[in-house]
Amino acid sequence: MKKVNWQYTFGEILIVIIGISIAFSMNKCAENSKNEAQKNQYLINLKDDVISDKIALEQNAIEIEKKIKTADEILPKLNTDVPDKMMIVGKIFSIVNLTDFTPKDNTYQALINSGDLKLIDDFETKTAIEKHYSYYKIMQKSYLRMENIQKEYVGNYFIYHTDFDDFRNKKFGFKDEKLLKNIIMSMRGSFDIKLTATKEGIVSCDSLINLLNKKNTSSTLRCFSAY
Repeated sequence: MKKVNWQYTFGEILIVIIGISIAFSMNKCAENSKNEAQKNQYLINLKDDVISDKIALEQNAIEIEKKIKTADEILPKLNTDVPDKMMIVGKIFSIVNLTDFTPKDNTYQALINSGDLKLIDDFETKTAIEKHYSYYKIMQKSYLRMENIQKEYVGNYFIYHTDFDDFRNKKFGFKDEKLLKNIIMSMRGSFDIKLTATKEGIVSCDSLINLLNKKNTSSTLRCFSAY
């Protein structure tokens, strides 16, 4: 009977085991590398979205501040007999235009809807992202307040209490000035709330942008360890 060379046999088995382990490790490493690249691209796109949102919010803040100033110029002249009342007609029409904000949240929605938010394994980063986009929902309520005033009061006032023929004849066409003054006072308060929310939104954008800049989103995975 031929004697089995157990040392040789064990060596062959060990080589096979090591080969399988290396192949598994390489496959796992390739998968991790793919996930890391996908995560990094998400974070890059997310930062670009937030930068765009910040620019839009900064422009909104400027517009809202202008409307606050304009409202403060209008209110003292309404329901009075001041001779230069026609000077505020254009200003009244200018402040009733809505200042909107629609977040650029395609990347965030893709993360949520695809389940890829799990790729962001850094707790601080994930929490900051979720907190930022949750704040947008709070901020939108402040914007909705102004929209409600527009829908409930401004439109109706222009239909039922405004004489556009008077404007064409260079006369003051706003008829119920007391009502108009009350509406603009309500708008003035809404502008303050909206401005505060907008500035807080800018701070939230800055905070998330700074965090994403600090994180090393281009880290290189080291796939191998010696066997």
